[in-house]
Amino acid sequence: MAIDLKAIKRNKDILPPRIMLYGPHGLGKTTFGAGAPAPIFILTEDGLGQLEVEHFPLAKTFDEVQDALKALQGEHDFQTVVIDSLDWLDNLIWETINAKYDAKDLAYGKGAVIAADFWRKVLDGLNSLRSKGMAVVMLAHCEIKRFDSPEVEPYERYQPKLQARSSALVQEWADCVFFANYKTVVKSSDVGFNQKVTRGITTGERLMYTAERPAYLAKNRYSLPDALPLDWQAFVAAMSAPAVPKQ
Repeated sequence: MAIDLKAIKRNKDILPPRIMLYGPHGLGKTTFGAGAPAPIFILTEDGLGQLEVEHFPLAKTFDEVQDALKALQGEHDFQTVVIDSLDWLDNLIWETINAKYDAKDLAYGKGAVIAADFWRKVLDGLNSLRSKGMAVVMLAHCEIKRFDSPEVEPYERYQPKLQARSSALVQEWADCVFFANYKTVVKSSDVGFNQKVTRGITTGERLMYTAERPAYLAKNRYSLPDALPLDWQAFVAAMSAPAVPKQ
């Protein structure tokens, strides 16, 4: 079919962000989600602690997660949907797959392909909510995995705690993939005999890293600074600030 130049359009609608935030346990990822405007939590793990936020009952099956997404298609005042957490949602997906399929049907990577289809259903539901004006925050834990680079020797780095194919799908879909961790500074100390030892020291400051580095996966589509405080208002302020060209 021929394409007419009159069909070219300029995107005028700025949709709310889709954020994937992952990091170690107990760092404050859930608090970040709770700081978003008018949040509603879809829980796949009991990680709210003392936070007082509105949430659906703890989802114990994949269908219950889907039911929560469908419920939000109706009229309500929530402005942000928070999934806490993606890795426990991944567990629910695999529980459903293992109950539905024989082991032979999941061999040779077939299970990962099926799981990706389940994830697409989740992302389709989130896309529908985003089109209604809801921001999306997806929380996940991290793990250290070997990364095979075609340019250098293999090395280990932090990654979301998800099956590889599913993780890649969610990362591609998200506008932001933030890695949360404590700020680390490098200090050298003299140990004598003209020898120095370099160590990384944690400062206790909690940050979100927004750009990929050898030690972790991260990205953003908003030209954000490479690191931000782990706080929703800090994210909003950075989104509102003029973009600064990176050197």
